[in-house]
Amino acid sequence: MTPVTPPVPGSSLSAARRSRELTETVGGPVVDVLVVGLGATGAGAALDAAARGLTVAAVDAHDLAFGTSRFSSKLIHGGLRYLASAQLDVAHESAVERGVLMERTAPHLVRAQPFVLPLTPLVSRAQSTLAWAGFQAGDALRLAARTARATLPAPRRLSTVETRHLAPALRTQGLRGGLLSWDGRLTDDARLVTAIARTAAARGARILTRVRALELTASGARIRDELTGEEGEIRARAVINASGVWADGLVDGIRIRPSRGTHLVLRSDHLGPLPAGLHVPVPGETNRFVLVLPQGDGRVYVGLTDEPVEGDIPDVAEVPETDIGFLLDVLGSVLDVPVRRDDVVGAFAGLRPLLDTAPTARSGAPRTSDISRRHAVLTSSEGVTTVVGGKLTTYRRMAEDAVDAAVATHRLAAGPSSTATLPLVGAASPAALGALRAPRRLVQRYGTEAPAVQALGAADPRLAEPVLAGHPVTAAELLWAVRHEGALDESDLLDRRTRIGLVPADRTAALDVVRKVLDEVSAQVGEV
Repeated sequence: MTPVTPPVPGSSLSAARRSRELTETVGGPVVDVLVVGLGATGAGAALDAAARGLTVAAVDAHDLAFGTSRFSSKLIHGGLRYLASAQLDVAHESAVERGVLMERTAPHLVRAQPFVLPLTPLVSRAQSTLAWAGFQAGDALRLAARTARATLPAPRRLSTVETRHLAPALRTQGLRGGLLSWDGRLTDDARLVTAIARTAAARGARILTRVRALELTASGARIRDELTGEEGEIRARAVINASGVWADGLVDGIRIRPSRGTHLVLRSDHLGPLPAGLHVPVPGETNRFVLVLPQGDGRVYVGLTDEPVEGDIPDVAEVPETDIGFLLDVLGSVLDVPVRRDDVVGAFAGLRPLLDTAPTARSGAPRTSDISRRHAVLTSSEGVTTVVGGKLTTYRRMAEDAVDAAVATHRLAAGPSSTATLPLVGAASPAALGALRAPRRLVQRYGTEAPAVQALGAADPRLAEPVLAGHPVTAAELLWAVRHEGALDESDLLDRRTRIGLVPADRTAALDVVRKVLDEVSAQVGEV
């Protein structure tokens, strides 16, 4: 029997810890680094700075992974799409960071995902040849990044029979086989952020959610506790603005051009078994695909769009019907069974924080899909460091570069980054993960902590029950999230620690169970 390993010392986030550390931080001693924003990059910056021995406070107006970081395709891209636009440095960086996540820092959360590109009548022979050359170039990127073949298998051509086996939902008429490729895929992007934040906390960083930065200065920030309304000041020697699409609201001179990436949520039983994901070519586009991503929890994601967003930035982006229609149309070009609007049980959109560039009189503003995914680290005249652009795959490198800049600007005593070899909470070798006596689904979400999550259900059979019929999440996972992952309310549990809330009907059905868990935890705290 696998021994139940307790959480990494100092990694547990809770309401009590938040309250205590907030009191110690606001109006308290100067910290070395204040990070604003707790998406992947902000949490990564907190970890990077703390791992260098710096004192760190990190705040977010909402929750961990509240913004863009929870609304991705869940893919850890190897940079193939950037080769087509000659962004060789971005492509190589993506491949390197994919390997870091898959082989060193988060092998429990990131695994290899097969994709089939079906060769339908809409894909010409020339397009097929180009795509195959691209997949081979992507494999060359893997090799250049020194990612093992055992981690990411080689691409290959598929017969029509093999293609149908991996994607039974495909229309057979005119199908002439397919192309198989592999990429990295997260179990859950929000869980990655949670793991990064908890690893930072274990290194001494103060992770403070529901704390809004009202104003940034060279010496810190004026903040407001969103739970109590109380305002105060956090003093810091260096400030890193990692607030994503909201970055230009805190620092002058930065222009963000958000791009909306929309995904649809379908029930898995509508499409049937999908051993592999799909790359569906967008008609009329040379290097653009819609992805079909089976999730393993009874759902399938279909995405994504790349549309500019004008005006004020909402806390949570709405999904327009035009995006839904576009994705359904592309999906319908290859499937045997049509997917109708009523089959869409949920939808979500993330806003990419792309750095705006001034348009030229000749060409005008570029499409958001054409804007470089290179990240930028900018230092204001007051000395505030802002990191923008990039993508989820390269969050660690973005964080490292931001901390490097803050350390250099303010002459902080700190060594080089160590996060490329620093395992996140729950990480272990594939062999060690495979030896754990816990359900595979839990291992892929919690890594070495999976037996501890399972033990909660063993101790109390009520906690072993699913929160929702037909969905695998149990009440034990909710309790774990409150005790160790900083979940404070029902939205944290439904929308980020689990992803039940991506389907509104499921969210409503699960509310009673979630509220009971929160009430029981509150009662236990009150008895102490």
